[in-house]
Amino acid sequence: MNMPEDIRFLAVEGVIGVGKTSLAKELAKRLNVTLIEEQFNENPFLEKFYEMPEAYAFQTQLFFLLSRHRQFQDTFVQNDLFRNLVISDYTFDKDRIFAFQNLSESELGMYETVSEALSKNAPVPDLIVYLQASVPTLLKRIQKRGRSMERTIEPRYLRELTERYNHHFFHYRESPVLIINTDHIDFVHNEGHLQQVLNAIESCPSQTTYFVPEGG
Repeated sequence: MNMPEDIRFLAVEGVIGVGKTSLAKELAKRLNVTLIEEQFNENPFLEKFYEMPEAYAFQTQLFFLLSRHRQFQDTFVQNDLFRNLVISDYTFDKDRIFAFQNLSESELGMYETVSEALSKNAPVPDLIVYLQASVPTLLKRIQKRGRSMERTIEPRYLRELTERYNHHFFHYRESPVLIINTDHIDFVHNEGHLQQVLNAIESCPSQTTYFVPEGG
C-alpha cells in the first residue's frame, strides 16, 4: 500500500464502536508510519461520565480536549510533518462534536473559550476517512468488544451522536473526506473487506466522496 507524497496527515474518524482505531492501526502498520491513538483509558472521568453524564460531562470533555491537544503537539514537534506521514484515530475537531452533544449551555461557553485558544495550532488532516455505521451495527460492535464502561450507552445517545457526526463531515470543507459505510463489512476479520477499504483510501479522493464496499 502506498499513499501520495502530499498526504502527510491522515485521520480516521467515526462514532463510538465503528472501528476507527482498528483501521488506523492497520494503516499505520502497513505503511510503517507514526500512529496517534486516542488514550481514552487515561481519562479519569470517562467511566463516571457513562454512569452520571450530567455530573461529569464537563470534566470528561475538558480532559479530552487538553489530552488531544497535547498528543498532537508532541507528535508534530517530534515528527517533521513535511517528511513523515502521521495517522490518527481522531481529528481535533471531533472534540467539539462531543461538547455540543454533552455539555450544558453554560459549560459550553467555558469550553469554547479554551477550545478556540487551543485549536489555532491544531494540524489539519490532508485526508479524513469517516467510517459510518447504523446504530444497530454500532451497538453490536460495542457489545462485542465488551468494555465495561460502555455497557450503559443508550441507542438514543448513539443516534444523536451519529446525526452530529454526519452533519459535521457532510459540511466539512477543510480537507477531502472519504465516507465509508461499514454496515455490511467486517474489515477487522475479513481480508477482502479490508482490501476494499484500503484501495478506496489509497485512491485518495480530492473531494468529499462516498464509498459503499461490497459485503460478503
